[in-house]
Amino acid sequence: MRNVKVAVALALLALAGCSSSTSNAPLGSSPSSTTTTTTTSSAVSTTLSSPDETQPPAPPPQTTAAPLAGGPTEVPAAQVDGGTLPDTYKRQAWTSSDGRTVQVIGLAGGCKTASAEVAAQSGDQVLITLVTTYHPPPGGGLCTQELRDVPINVTLDAPLGSRRLVLEAREDTA
Repeated sequence: MRNVKVAVALALLALAGCSSSTSNAPLGSSPSSTTTTTTTSSAVSTTLSSPDETQPPAPPPQTTAAPLAGGPTEVPAAQVDGGTLPDTYKRQAWTSSDGRTVQVIGLAGGCKTASAEVAAQSGDQVLITLVTTYHPPPGGGLCTQELRDVPINVTLDAPLGSRRLVLEAREDTA
């Protein structure tokens, strides 16, 4: 146990000695003559990237849908077909009081945003595509992987009424 304490103390002393002096030679080169400068300020900063790459731009801000006019009315589960949706999506929808605005739930988070588009409308069904768009960070940065439910409104040409609502999903890259 005593040997461990001595080894830790020696390691701390070695690290303390390294932080109190710097060499004027560029990193990775050996100076022709050794010059050591003792510094007492910690304001020295080293930047390894260009100023444009220091903060990666964030994906466009994700907005949530405005409240449905007249209050939401849930579309009956038997009327919603989400058979092709991945398990991470909710198979729910709501309509506004006039039936022309439909609210669906997309997925967003990290470097991903959510949107929805009306892909097709007919007399007996409406097809809505839930789109998750990935915005890659510049310079190979990292993104968090959490996803959250995001309500999205789409507007139909005519009220949904008793038409079947088919939901599908697509992933895009910006």
